[in-house]
Amino acid sequence: MFDEKPPSVARRRPKRPVSGALGLLVVGFWLLMALVGPWLAPHGANALVADDVFGPLSLQFPLGTDFLGRDILSRLLHGAPYTLGVAMAATVLACLFGVVLGLVAAASGGWLDAAISRTQDALIAIPNKIFALIMVASFGSSVPLLLVMAAFAYMPGSYRIARAVAVNVMTMDFVQVARARGEAMPYIMFIEVLPNMLRPVLTDFGLRFVYVVLLLSAMSFLGLGVQPPDADWGSLVRENIQGLGEGAPAVLAPAVAIATLTIGVNLIIDSFGGRAKREMEN
Repeated sequence: MFDEKPPSVARRRPKRPVSGALGLLVVGFWLLMALVGPWLAPHGANALVADDVFGPLSLQFPLGTDFLGRDILSRLLHGAPYTLGVAMAATVLACLFGVVLGLVAAASGGWLDAAISRTQDALIAIPNKIFALIMVASFGSSVPLLLVMAAFAYMPGSYRIARAVAVNVMTMDFVQVARARGEAMPYIMFIEVLPNMLRPVLTDFGLRFVYVVLLLSAMSFLGLGVQPPDADWGSLVRENIQGLGEGAPAVLAPAVAIATLTIGVNLIIDSFGGRAKREMEN
């Protein structure tokens, strides 16, 4: 009876979910490939290395060959920086501007809040794919344009999430105390409010990243994304689509890469929710 520990001591430390660790492993692997993949590729991105088109898996070509006899593994590794790099940069820009505007709107209120919110509502009313098609049709397709287009398309959604969370945090006592102390508005926004809304902001960042990857892949599949001789994973699916009927690895490998990346990010996001639930229970 005397050996029993108090509840606070006997309570076990919450474990991280296996799904979150698996998602982190998958996403970390693809991020690493985006950084060093082109240097690890056994062949050049556009090198014709085989006589057989849509070749099967082999020791020489682990993921087969494409419709021109190029090594799919090399094409996949060379395409990773475009798929992940452009998507990551666009997501960072979208969330950065969305969160800053959300903080400004929540902290200011009044006509400034209304003006920013109505502008973002007008932008979010335009479907993302329609907006992307309009931008490409107007200015042509290039990597900088795709980056700006994706960031602009997903900024309103990030703004709405950030503003909704910031409005709730603004009503808390520690923010009112900071106002009473006469702290400047930038201090209140970035020192008092922002650290207390990081978890929903990071969760939203993960979701935006998935959306941007899928949008850019869809644009490339339509031939409006990354242009030849460069290629991202969506382009690899499009150019090898004729091999789908025979189950060619050339079309399956980039599709599986996109699927594993999006699943990995979603597993990480789901682990955030599970961790929050365990902390509330404890």
